Amino acid sequence: MGRTSSKLWTAANIVTCVRIVLIPVWFMLACLAMEPATDAVSWPALGIALFYMVISGTDKLDGYLARSRNEITTFGKFLDPIADKLVVIFALVYLLMTGDLGPFMLLVVVVRELLVSGLRMVVASQGVVIAASNLGKAKTATTMVGICGMLLARAFAQGPFQALLAGASWWILVVATILTIWSGVDYLVKSWSYVTGE
Repeated sequence: MGRTSSKLWTAANIVTCVRIVLIPVWFMLACLAMEPATDAVSWPALGIALFYMVISGTDKLDGYLARSRNEITTFGKFLDPIADKLVVIFALVYLLMTGDLGPFMLLVVVVRELLVSGLRMVVASQGVVIAASNLGKAKTATTMVGICGMLLARAFAQGPFQALLAGASWWILVVATILTIWSGVDYLVKSWSYVTGE
């Protein structure tokens, strides 16, 4: 594990800040391309999907930069999870607005993040850090893949390919919802003894 750097504006932190700035920009542009495709391909909707994929991909980039340059910072540890949550929540709100998703998954994600954030504060106050689990990583990966698939499906006119892509993405998001609940319960179980003081 790399040491914690005292430098604030590292390459990784700059990438994270850029990602946070780009999220509302993406959302505003996406709201201008809410109409489903009528031609074979909606180029604005395709651009929105690709833009989102780039923003999502920067999560891996800032992590790689922080580790490879030995520039892991407290600021980065604080900011990176916030950026990840904003990327997911903005996209789920957009898909709720377009009617491609119901409100259940958005509620699950928000409740889970509030629960885990509260538990982290309690655990951290006792000088303990609970490492990210494979469940959490799987939850994040499936959520991102499902959202990207949903956004991509909006770029194509209704047909067999669009229906297959939208259907597969919907089921991936169902799996992501299950993993979201599971990972939240897993974190609660791991931190319960610190919450109760036992």
